[in-house]
Amino acid sequence: MSFGSIWAVGAGNMGGAMLRRWLTTGLDPARLTVIRKSGAAFAEGVATLSAVPADGDAPELLLLGVKPQMLDLVAGPLAAAMRPGTVLVSILAGVEDAALRARFPGARIVRAMPNLPVAIGQGVVGLHMVDDEPELRAAIDELMAPLGLVAWMDDAAAMDVVAAVAGSGPAFLYRFVDALAAAGVAAGLPVEQSAELALATVVGAAAQAGASDVGPAEMAERVASPGGSTRKGLDVLDGDAGLGALMTRTIAAAVARNREMAAAAR
Repeated sequence: MSFGSIWAVGAGNMGGAMLRRWLTTGLDPARLTVIRKSGAAFAEGVATLSAVPADGDAPELLLLGVKPQMLDLVAGPLAAAMRPGTVLVSILAGVEDAALRARFPGARIVRAMPNLPVAIGQGVVGLHMVDDEPELRAAIDELMAPLGLVAWMDDAAAMDVVAAVAGSGPAFLYRFVDALAAAGVAAGLPVEQSAELALATVVGAAAQAGASDVGPAEMAERVASPGGSTRKGLDVLDGDAGLGALMTRTIAAAVARNREMAAAAR
């Protein structure tokens, strides 16, 4: 990786998933410092602190992974410890570039929106950067590559949608798996068996979709025979009040919340 020293402020579910993936794919633990309130050890060889150090070398890159509501609690000490040109990678949902620049003057800011499958290298990382810095962009590409699909957004507003579709998407999919299993139980399957079948079906179908040269819509058509049982089920999902309408409302609600958080951080 192109960054010699990295501070990670907050190492919760998302930030921790990114850090562990980097460590398992070659990041030297000695280059990483985790700063979190508990001060609890993060991983072998990784320095862990309970507060921003008052002296010492500033990091080349700072991964900001606290809850958006905590931004103002950590911004002052962090800004004082950073040097001009430090790369700030923010994974704070809804917190805009201007809000970050106001709190971290002189930093080179990159917004990132990952999802939890980055932990196994099969995630999505949406990225946005206001400044035109090709070398920095290439370095961020290299940093994020072990996490999964890396997608740059030209429009900052698109990051709210990325947060809803990719960031929140795994949670929505997990709900679908549970609903599929519950429907199997309602139709007569034992609870554990239905859960096992539902999860294996989704895992297998997702893997096949990822390897296919056609889109999911076409793949669904290949499963559904005219007049068959799959077609009858798709008729329900494809109805006016079906899955498409439900997901549109779901994503809209998540996007709206991201924009509320953005307004609160301004």
